[in-house]
Amino acid sequence: MERPLWVFGYGSLIWNPGFEVAEQCIGRLDGFRRSFCMWSIHHRGTEENPGLVLALDAEDGQHCMGVGFRAAPGTEETTLEALRERELISSAYEEHFCPISLKDGRQVQAVTYVINRSHVQYCQLDLEHQAQIIATAHGGRGPNHEYLSNTATHLAEIGLRDQDLDWLAARVQHIQNSHA
Repeated sequence: MERPLWVFGYGSLIWNPGFEVAEQCIGRLDGFRRSFCMWSIHHRGTEENPGLVLALDAEDGQHCMGVGFRAAPGTEETTLEALRERELISSAYEEHFCPISLKDGRQVQAVTYVINRSHVQYCQLDLEHQAQIIATAHGGRGPNHEYLSNTATHLAEIGLRDQDLDWLAARVQHIQNSHA
């Protein structure tokens, strides 16, 4: 790969990129929103008890704030391979190269993973229903609530609060406390 490889992180990649990062910068992706719109049957749930994970859902007039990561020079191919193994476990995500606007004014093309709306794992649930699922689901990479908490916390730490994620984190905590 000749050019630098940029990756747009909007969920777990923010706190666990899983590849060697040479540079990172807050970025904006237009035309998409971050949403718990993907059933997780591997990482944060099972086929019997699916969880939810974040995905980019195409929506006109919306944007998603996240992090642009530039892979370390010389690691571009292995980074793409690792990302594909992690993100393309099913065909629910589609790999796209999209323009992102970095906070420092640069425009870069970044690989990112977008939900396939025609896939069986795509869903649209209200926040309360999402909270009920996230509070109890557990998959190969751990509890669903941990994924939510890590993402909301790390977004807040870099100054990118997400109202829906903050509400969900508080609601999931309340659900868990009431069942303890």
